[in-house]
Amino acid sequence: MGEVHVRTLDDPPAAPPAVGEHTESPAGEGRVARLRTPRAPRLWFEILLIAVSYWTYSMIRNAVPEQKAQALRNADWIWRAEHSLGIAVEHTVNHAVNSVTWLIVSMNYYYATLHFIVTIGVLVWLYRWHPGRYAAARLALFATTGVALVGYYFYPLAPPRLMPDGGFVDTLIEHGTWGSMASGNLASMSNQYAAMPSMHIGWSLWCGITIALLAKPLWARVLGLLYPATTLTVIVSTANHFWLDALGGVLCLAFGYALARAWYGRLPHRLTRYARVAEPLKA
Repeated sequence: MGEVHVRTLDDPPAAPPAVGEHTESPAGEGRVARLRTPRAPRLWFEILLIAVSYWTYSMIRNAVPEQKAQALRNADWIWRAEHSLGIAVEHTVNHAVNSVTWLIVSMNYYYATLHFIVTIGVLVWLYRWHPGRYAAARLALFATTGVALVGYYFYPLAPPRLMPDGGFVDTLIEHGTWGSMASGNLASMSNQYAAMPSMHIGWSLWCGITIALLAKPLWARVLGLLYPATTLTVIVSTANHFWLDALGGVLCLAFGYALARAWYGRLPHRLTRYARVAEPLKA
């Protein structure tokens, strides 16, 4: 009772109910079931949703008070904690990679651009080739980003490059590269103390997992796994994040996938590839 029959687009038309068969379902339950059924995404709606969501995310992120003193105290605590854990190698990595000009300049541009390009590219790929999984994967990404805002508000954190006594190199200023709102002339347009959690890691790991689980060519799956690993190297080399910021991004992504799993009943990659259509409820 109350069950909504779901069929794929390739299924034959459903047989009409037998005479006298009861097909009614509670209206509220039916609406929830329809919402939880993966549907074919609509292009105009997805473009609007992504644009509005990113604008809202940026507005809220940048509206968080820039608590410089607290952010620097938190950075000192993170740095001491990493020393106690024996993982405080960001300073060494930052200076070593900065000594290779072509490499660090490439990393600066990587940090400034691929974060958006690859994420949008994976969304487009899902929309085109995996429409049945698109909504669940998008929910995981959006939930990851949404919960990150909580971290920015309650735990302001200065990145290593802004620690006055840390000795880190701000590689974007050092090499005069463009494109990042994290340093230089564009710094005033972005909250400089929203480093925990790292959405460069949250988003890149979402992209990597999606590609590794859904792509068919081996080379694509390998690139999917390499992408978040490379991003981790980049955020540390450019002194934009601590290792523990990356861990925060992983935890946010875990929350995003948990929410998608709870809503759709399965993780995105376990849903059917093509959009499923729910039979309309009869009065």
